[in-house]
Amino acid sequence: MILQSKVVGPIETNCYLLGDEGKGVCVLVDPGADAPALLKWVADSGLTLEAVFLTHGHYDHRDALPALLEAYPGLTVYIHEKERLQPGLPDRYFYSGPCRTWAEGDKIPVGDLTVEVLETPGHTAGSVVLLVEDVMLAGDTLFAGSCGRCDLPGGGMLAMFQSLRRLGLLAKNYRVFPGHGPATTLDAERRNNPYMRQALQL
Repeated sequence: MILQSKVVGPIETNCYLLGDEGKGVCVLVDPGADAPALLKWVADSGLTLEAVFLTHGHYDHRDALPALLEAYPGLTVYIHEKERLQPGLPDRYFYSGPCRTWAEGDKIPVGDLTVEVLETPGHTAGSVVLLVEDVMLAGDTLFAGSCGRCDLPGGGMLAMFQSLRRLGLLAKNYRVFPGHGPATTLDAERRNNPYMRQALQL
């Protein structure tokens, strides 16, 4: 498994390249900005870009998509149904482009890798966390020492605590790669993250 990260955009979003070197394929997770740099990143990897995975619909996680879709016509974009733009909603926070929706328990192949989808509402109604082998791609649900804000459309603190509790109760000590900030581990967050510690007491 190949997992590389690149910080993009003014809010310093972590974009991830997840690939199977043996099969020569990859996906981008949360391509938030800097499309030319991301296109070069994929080209330099030598892998074929198969899809884009969006942990949620906020602009800082998908603003490079138009250029990616232009460069790769027919590229599949995965996102939760609740993150799609509906009338009356702000387009900064919801996605309106072509996509395939995913949901709890879906398993998406990336070469011989299997990416499992966990629904983790709180930051947004349709936020997801992605699990692959010992890696957790946490989006804006779980950060090192913190969690995503819950005061934007579709967010909610109770839902966030329920999602953090769910993640905290997972058996494996995943390596956690969040949507912003440094990587961490699930054991470290169970010990030190005040939001997860509070959630585990619920």
